[in-house]
Amino acid sequence: MQSLIDEIKKRELISEEKAEELQEKSRERKEEEVIMEDTSIPITEDQLFRIKSEILDITYKPEVNLDRLGSVLPDIANLIPEDSAKHYKMVPLNKTENAIEIGMVYPKDLKAQEVLRFLSRRGGFSYKIFLINLSTFEEILSQYGELRKGAGAALGAMAEEEEELAKRINEEDTENVQKMAEEAPIVRVVSVILKEAIEGGASDIHVEPGREKLEVRYRIDGALRSSLVLPLKIHPAVVARIKILSNLKIEERRLPQDGRFFSKIAGKDIDFRVATMPTTMGEKVVLRVLDPEQGMMELEELGMRDSTETIVNRGVNRPTGMILATGPTGSGKTTTLYSLLRRLNTEEVNIVTLEDPVEYFIDGVNQSQIEHDIGYDFASGLRQILRQDPDIIMVGEIRDQETAELAVHAALTGHIVLSTLHTNDAVGVIPRLTDMGIKPYLVPPSLNTAIAQRLVRRLCDGCKKEVVPEERIKKIILSEIEQLPPRTRESLNLSDIKIFKPVGCEKCGSTGFKGRIGIYEALEMTDEMANLVLEDKGEQPLKKQAYKQGMITMRQDGIMKALEGHTSVEVVLKATKETKKEEENE
Repeated sequence: MQSLIDEIKKRELISEEKAEELQEKSRERKEEEVIMEDTSIPITEDQLFRIKSEILDITYKPEVNLDRLGSVLPDIANLIPEDSAKHYKMVPLNKTENAIEIGMVYPKDLKAQEVLRFLSRRGGFSYKIFLINLSTFEEILSQYGELRKGAGAALGAMAEEEEELAKRINEEDTENVQKMAEEAPIVRVVSVILKEAIEGGASDIHVEPGREKLEVRYRIDGALRSSLVLPLKIHPAVVARIKILSNLKIEERRLPQDGRFFSKIAGKDIDFRVATMPTTMGEKVVLRVLDPEQGMMELEELGMRDSTETIVNRGVNRPTGMILATGPTGSGKTTTLYSLLRRLNTEEVNIVTLEDPVEYFIDGVNQSQIEHDIGYDFASGLRQILRQDPDIIMVGEIRDQETAELAVHAALTGHIVLSTLHTNDAVGVIPRLTDMGIKPYLVPPSLNTAIAQRLVRRLCDGCKKEVVPEERIKKIILSEIEQLPPRTRESLNLSDIKIFKPVGCEKCGSTGFKGRIGIYEALEMTDEMANLVLEDKGEQPLKKQAYKQGMITMRQDGIMKALEGHTSVEVVLKATKETKKEEENE
């Protein structure tokens, strides 16, 4: 979008020097505020917003009939909470047969757009957006607040009820509190928060109390986005409702608690994993959204390429040995292991898992939850699993020497073992195991395959734009392609390199991205690799052998996905920055 500062410079209302000064100030504040406070600029607020209307192509309402507004506002003021109206500078203007007219000072603000969509779903109304200036907004807001008080708006009533509920939580037993929470308006608020998370494709929900407000943020495509601002006084009731759903202690606010609950939303059975934590502002709650449809995908759906998938399949088809997924937290390791479990899950085998926590439930698999409080950890659980006559074992994570030794022992004694580690790349699994106390000669016979992965943002198919890469990016692409295995390199068309850039549209919330896709590399244990492990000469010889065997690195995998239009080169480079830095250091 063209900036206001550029436009008024184009109209010769300011000089080049003044434009640069305003641009610097606008890094921290809105352009409109920066322009209007500078009295040397010959422009009125009305003129500025008329220009803004032209740029945005949104109808501008310079004046609002306050008498007309006063007659309809009591009916519609409750649709936008006053806190949200103040924070996002948007107010209801009118009510027509088809929609609520909403006045916004910043209609292209992504957070404001998300909040308005949320409120429209909660209130069950459609809306049409108009541009209003700051003065009009302040004038409406002053009347808006008074009318809301007089009208006894729904949000105010809800806040009063929830404040009363919060008091009663301190006074009455859990059974009565549960009954009150089930009947209270807070049920609707929490239900809408959960529904919005599912519809938006969120992986996590953050309920965060502040000094003056309660904020709800969603993690979508790996990034946190503010979605809703609520009155702070309903915070105890929101937390209580979530605790009731997940069978946590309502009266315990000093210690962290973990729980989970299930809910049917939009026709799908969704599992929510709950974690509370005391903060100086009050209890914060984070809910992990576990959608079975997302957690039970095949490898190709996750983004694994044919060449990498072939290596993984060879490891899965071996009768014994470890298959280890590696990467940082949130890189999709567990989802990959679940995908492998689904392939291995047949009537003829006994599969037992140790998880912390159990994320997705699989029919036919014996899943066991780690309980650290009673001493049931990965090491002790793994000892018990070996007495359960398992064929296939999944251990959520190998964290220490004892667990590593037990996993290696299980692999050497006729079991397939799936687990995760924290390393930067696939080759790093080998030195990581030896650092944990595994003798080098035990690694080759026990390790089948190491998979390293990252999750990168997927470009929105509705608005991505094909472009010619700049020279710097083109050099990086060619450098990575040059190191690909010959067969893979020859399959690419390098005569006319094109990549794709994010643009932004309504479908993706103007971000240019929608969803995520995995980038992978897989290391296979071969006789040649085994000899190098025994020689113990460091990682560089192991990496050279991995490339010789045909391993495609995560960065190369990402570059090819960027050429195919799945993601952007910049996103791939950022996700694989650490792995590349290590290679350069060596």
